[in-house]
Amino acid sequence: MYIVIMAGGSGTRFWPFSRKAKPKQFLAIAGSNPMVVETWNRVKPVSGNREGLVVLGKRHLEEARRLFDGENIELLAEPVGRNTAPCIGLGALYAAHTGVNGAVAFLPADHYIADTEAFLKSLEMAGEMVIENGIATLGIVPTRPETGYGYIHKGNLITTGSGLEVYEVSAFVEKPDFDTAVKYLSSGDYYWNAGIFLANPKTILKEIEMHLPDLHEGLQKIGKHIGKPGFENVLEEVYPDLPNISFDYGIMEKTGQRVIVVPCDCGWSDVGSWLSLYELKKNRSDSRGNVTEGDTLMIDCSGNFVAGKTDRFIACLGLENTLIVDTHDALLVADKSRSQEIRKIVEHLEKEGKEHLL
Repeated sequence: MYIVIMAGGSGTRFWPFSRKAKPKQFLAIAGSNPMVVETWNRVKPVSGNREGLVVLGKRHLEEARRLFDGENIELLAEPVGRNTAPCIGLGALYAAHTGVNGAVAFLPADHYIADTEAFLKSLEMAGEMVIENGIATLGIVPTRPETGYGYIHKGNLITTGSGLEVYEVSAFVEKPDFDTAVKYLSSGDYYWNAGIFLANPKTILKEIEMHLPDLHEGLQKIGKHIGKPGFENVLEEVYPDLPNISFDYGIMEKTGQRVIVVPCDCGWSDVGSWLSLYELKKNRSDSRGNVTEGDTLMIDCSGNFVAGKTDRFIACLGLENTLIVDTHDALLVADKSRSQEIRKIVEHLEKEGKEHLL
């Protein structure tokens, strides 16, 4: 199986720890290694010892070269971020150029997986189903009525094997309200959409040609120069004009291909905010639900997440459900439940021109 890791995100919801120069996927947020490295180490066993591909932002190329030194990884830098459809298209284009004619797995770089064995089992099953045609996705078995994720509604059962079931996809569903999410959970017919897709590169490129002609035209120009002198220049010229659109919206909601979903119960998290990281680390909290990192003191405090990223001592008195992140040049204090809104701070800093804090 050929692996494409999508590592071009900005990670604004993890400010002030995550910055433009080193966003979330290049930080050791949920493990001992940066998340992009954890992702590659996790899937390397199913790669068949062949080269993998990381599609990333141009400004992070040097950092990625350092992180993947000695690994069988090719790095492909996007001049600008253009969402997942161009990223997946570029990955499929490169895979086809290198002679891949089987399944390619397109994976976000910044997710957490508790049960690697279960994850790889589902990934391999999905890959086997789309070696020649069709598109597969992993459906994460939900554990709560989550309103922050899109959902996949399963259709008819296609096959079973290795203890796994494979279903047709009935529909991709937008993020629901709470009452709807409760219904989804109780029905057992819906899965979280983790944004993980598998297909033959020819299938991906054919679908882009059919449903996203502007993207197809740009990829055609880029494809003529892969592996040739001047490729980077062509990429710089063409890529910024590609449509900024997600693969879910641009392809998956329109495709006429057979689309399948393989359920996956693997302790997945998109680690999309400080709150979700708190939930991941809650098993190491104190008796009052405080999760702390660094030199801290908690007196009469409950449900807090304190992340000290410097040597500074942090003392908290009488706080509840508060988020504190201390870095060398910025201190964040927020209502923990509003951690999804931290991007508002980033937007304000951008408007104020405070680039040194971004």
